[in-house]
Amino acid sequence: MENKYYAFKLVVMCVIVYIFQLTINGFTDLFVLNQSSFLEPWRFITAIFLHADILHILYNMFALALFGFILESLIGSRKFLIIFFSTGIIANLIAVNFYNSSLGASGAIYGILGALIIIRPTMIVWAFGLPMPMFIAGILWVVGSIMGIIVPSNVGDIAHLSGIFTGILFGLLYRREYVKNNRIIKNPEIIIDEDSIRRWEDYHLR
Repeated sequence: MENKYYAFKLVVMCVIVYIFQLTINGFTDLFVLNQSSFLEPWRFITAIFLHADILHILYNMFALALFGFILESLIGSRKFLIIFFSTGIIANLIAVNFYNSSLGASGAIYGILGALIIIRPTMIVWAFGLPMPMFIAGILWVVGSIMGIIVPSNVGDIAHLSGIFTGILFGLLYRREYVKNNRIIKNPEIIIDEDSIRRWEDYHLR
């Protein structure tokens, strides 16, 4: 399965956009997710590539590069892009109803995490300062986002939950194909040519 490294390319795009945010006055306002988004629908996509500050983009890009690369390696570049953009857009479609404005790739990244929870649930990851299976980390991420809704903060926890649950649905969609392909790789069909066997017998057993 060919890997076109779109996870890393998306990281580069986000970094370039962040440089534009820092250097071009009014750039963020043109593309951020806000109440104008239903009249300017491109914002549901462009807001994915915007970030609020250096820590925001560093955390997001680390997660995108790491988990994005893993998912892309497992299911292929095309399906990875479908998950990234679909979960990011859906997270924004939901978030716009709860926040005056929002930005960031978190919804799409949580979508990637949701897909990995289903496709590779027992994969060991480092989360919350401890190594743990992916599905345990997923439960903790969901609980953390729910707590973030109960105790309001500047974090878009509704977008996180929307992304991770949408990602889980994509994981269910792609898991069967991944398991099937992985089984074929681990247990390739062995084809024995009868003529070759006879030649071997004639040579070695005569």
